[in-house]
Amino acid sequence: MLSRSSFTSLVVGVFAVYVAHTCWVMYGIVYTRPCPAAADGGAGGCVWPYLARRPKLQLSVYTTTRSSIGAESNIDLVLNVEDFDIETKFERTVNVSVPKKTRNNGTLYAYIFLHHAGILPWHDGKQVHIVSPLTTYMIPKPEEINLLTGESATQVGCIFILFLKQIEAEKQSNALDEPVSHWRSRLTLNVMVEDFVFDGSSLPADVHRYMKMVQLGKTVHYLPILFIDQLSNRVKDLMVINRSTTELPLTVSYDKISLGKLRFWIHMQDAVYSLQQFGFSEKDTDEVKGIFVDTNLYFLALTFFVAAFHLLFDFLAFKNDISFWKKKRSMIGMSTKAVLWRCFSTVVIFLFLLDEQTSLLVLIPAGIGAVIELWKVKKALKMTIKWQGLRPKFQFGTYNDSEKKTEEYDAQAMKYLSYLLYPLCIGGAGYSLLNVKYKSWYSWLINSFVNGVYAFGFLFMLPQLFVNYKMKSVAHLPWKAFTYKAFNTFIDDIFAFIITMPTSHRLACFRDDVVFLVYLYQRWLYPVDKSRVNEYGESYEEKSKKKAHRE
Repeated sequence: MLSRSSFTSLVVGVFAVYVAHTCWVMYGIVYTRPCPAAADGGAGGCVWPYLARRPKLQLSVYTTTRSSIGAESNIDLVLNVEDFDIETKFERTVNVSVPKKTRNNGTLYAYIFLHHAGILPWHDGKQVHIVSPLTTYMIPKPEEINLLTGESATQVGCIFILFLKQIEAEKQSNALDEPVSHWRSRLTLNVMVEDFVFDGSSLPADVHRYMKMVQLGKTVHYLPILFIDQLSNRVKDLMVINRSTTELPLTVSYDKISLGKLRFWIHMQDAVYSLQQFGFSEKDTDEVKGIFVDTNLYFLALTFFVAAFHLLFDFLAFKNDISFWKKKRSMIGMSTKAVLWRCFSTVVIFLFLLDEQTSLLVLIPAGIGAVIELWKVKKALKMTIKWQGLRPKFQFGTYNDSEKKTEEYDAQAMKYLSYLLYPLCIGGAGYSLLNVKYKSWYSWLINSFVNGVYAFGFLFMLPQLFVNYKMKSVAHLPWKAFTYKAFNTFIDDIFAFIITMPTSHRLACFRDDVVFLVYLYQRWLYPVDKSRVNEYGESYEEKSKKKAHRE
């Protein structure tokens, strides 16, 4: 059976192989081997860029309710860019007429043509086009209201009116939970501008599906590669289409793109599509899009390595934390109140993130952490559960004298803490009720709890710090797990600026840094006595002797 150190080494080794393999795959995505014959001026097997001829081009954007068109009937021209320059970036906003079919939960498509100037797309044999839906289906976001006054309620009797409005809203909840048609207010276009000569025998599969080839004399040319950046379609830009809506704004933006970035973007769009096929919602995939669209690519590469290490440290922290508490038989030196608070705060944070529809990248680790904290409470309270039929019976173990002494220090710290904590939490909840809008009373309650956790959560670290101070020791703490978690708190500081998350959750990442620094100070102040026997009847020196004897 593998020892702990061997298992950790195995995990680190697998992690290193994973990172190396990912780097190799990424290199294969962004690098494309040019045609060898192109260097000698030969044409054998090469596919040449049509843009190298510098043709005069025109960009036309049409809308229609049909997914395929064969002529220019039943389509509307919404944008026409004459003398289109592929090197020049632009952004234009146009008003688009919304047909009745689209207003009744139908779909509207955009047809983007890149063709020769002065020639209609249907008469140009060398035109390229691409289709993109301008609508998508999504459950509308619940309206937020002031829970005391409401949006339209008067001061007199406003609570009663609001109560009736909420009852009516609950009756219509099933209808509101159904997806409705939303308008994509942005359309981002790209053209690959590099005069790159492809090897016809090894065309990249990702780019090949966007290529259209023509024979010009003895050489094969590929027409301009037109691409729609679907990653730029964010949830924040969506607009609900009402039956009374006749016109909606559409912002069309264009920028050139390199071959390497184009291939990378295609792979990312395919990955997002795969997530949607696995059941991820538009909201979940939107968080992934935000990582790529709102972040510099070089910073994104750094983020990949940081995220990989975050995953490794998360695993090692969970492993060591579970291992520590699995062997834990005594609560000497451990603050039970701190364990209970950590469990409560973790569960509240998980419910808050769930209510805010936060990204699964944040939600899943929070859920796993909540389950582990519940298990740790069971260990800390020495709780056993016995089932009498379908009714559980809880039994609690007894504490020895040393554990009771720790509990006295713990209770003393909580007594002083309550004088400060409770007024702050109640005051914060009252202020938010008066001044902040929420979707429901449940949303206000969860937000009040979580704001207390985030804003004053560090105060609940004080009982453990107080116990450490009274006992002049930190040897009873799970330092391996603490160390891995500390690395992750500093990594979270980076993620706080990248991944979309509530502001309070973002600030909590920096709060954890301060808490860990205080623990480090106490570890320096109270060095571990290596000759002291721990709760398992072992000392550090005995372990060292046993290890040397085995060697």
